Amino acid sequence: MPLVDGSRVGAPGIVADRKRPGPDVTSFVVMMALISVGVLMIYASTREQLELQNLDPGRLMQRQIIFAVIAVGVYVAGSLLDYREFRNYAAWIYLGTLAALILLISPLIPAQENVKRWIDLGIFQVQPSEFAKITMVIVLATVLAPARQEGMQWKRIVQALFLVAIPALLIFLQPDLGTMLVFAFVTFVMLFAGGATWKQMIALGGGTVGAVAVVFQRGLLKDYQLERLTAFYDPSADPLGIAYQQAQSVTAIGSGQLTGTGLFDGALTNLRFVPEQETDFIFTAVGEQLGFLGSALVIAAFVVLLWRAFVVAAMARDRFGSLLAVGIGSMIMFQVFVNIGMTMKIMPVTGLPLPFLSYGGSSLLTFAFAMGLLNSIWRKRSPVPGETYIV
Repeated sequence: MPLVDGSRVGAPGIVADRKRPGPDVTSFVVMMALISVGVLMIYASTREQLELQNLDPGRLMQRQIIFAVIAVGVYVAGSLLDYREFRNYAAWIYLGTLAALILLISPLIPAQENVKRWIDLGIFQVQPSEFAKITMVIVLATVLAPARQEGMQWKRIVQALFLVAIPALLIFLQPDLGTMLVFAFVTFVMLFAGGATWKQMIALGGGTVGAVAVVFQRGLLKDYQLERLTAFYDPSADPLGIAYQQAQSVTAIGSGQLTGTGLFDGALTNLRFVPEQETDFIFTAVGEQLGFLGSALVIAAFVVLLWRAFVVAAMARDRFGSLLAVGIGSMIMFQVFVNIGMTMKIMPVTGLPLPFLSYGGSSLLTFAFAMGLLNSIWRKRSPVPGETYIV
């Protein structure tokens, strides 16, 4: 018998009498633990320098706590909303995101350090490209969800790529290569999860390689972006710039050894040998002060979140929810791998923040809302164990 409004036709109450699925407590606890570690590491990596500047040593920590409180509210809102409604409003969400990205690169918004990534609202700055990540996941899930019935046709793939390419190009013009790479990775994963064949994926991979070759051939990358890539393969090319930053990062993580130098006792952290430590390189503070064991626990926490995301995808009650969960999980996975990888010098520096740990409100709110959506999908799963159906 098909299910209608939570009960079987001809057998009312069989499903309705079952206990409604509860929230995903595991994901929430792990998320809050990561946010707490992030707040602590931000304080540990900034207090010394703020004191030297005669500023409040807890200044950035206090701001991050405010962001964390807001993030909890955003998570609750995302959990209480019915994720299926986003499918109905995907077009409006997409157009609103494009408007913000266009405004950002317009003459109305002044550049900061030769880039245009933030809109200054006075009391804080907003980074639209962070929110564009979750918009991309929603739009892709909306476009790809019907492919189960009709198969993944090239027409649908082209439509999905076109919709992703517009905001990706606007982000590239900021310039923000790291976020653009997130778009590319998540798009590939969601296309594969959506039903794209191996032949289609190989063709897309070949097209991507060709596009990258054109970008390098035409000189479309900024000088500092090329320097980051060059320094990764040849550290001697920029010994006092990006190569120095990564070398200090590796030294800081290595100095932590097994148990760390102790909270607030890291010499490299306190003396700011690692630039941008509270943002892109926050993991170096974890490695130095908490050591291998602390770093392993942080990575394990991210693994748990990734595991929960794909459990939610498997248990989702419809195709849209499943693809949403896959997109969110792949977004977290890619950023964690690239961010920690660049601190350990196995990936080039891209400027991607570490989810939940790096200083900044836009990234924290984006990932908190993404986790709220995961919880919404989990709460809306079928109350009958092992049973899935399209709503």
